[in-house]
Amino acid sequence: MSTDNVTNLNQFRKQKARADKRAEGDQNAVKFGRTKAQKALEAAQKAKAKSELDAHKRDDT
Repeated sequence: MSTDNVTNLNQFRKQKARADKRAEGDQNAVKFGRTKAQKALEAAQKAKAKSELDAHKRDDT
């Protein structure tokens, strides 16, 4: 038996955990990540839709 090929399983576990965490982070970035411009555009669209909806409200006083 040769002791030249000794491997530390803790290192492999930690590397796998890091890789899994990185992959999960990348998936979340794709799923939830938006640029500042995209957020601003969505906010402007939402505000415009609200103002258009409010313009069609009847005043029942």
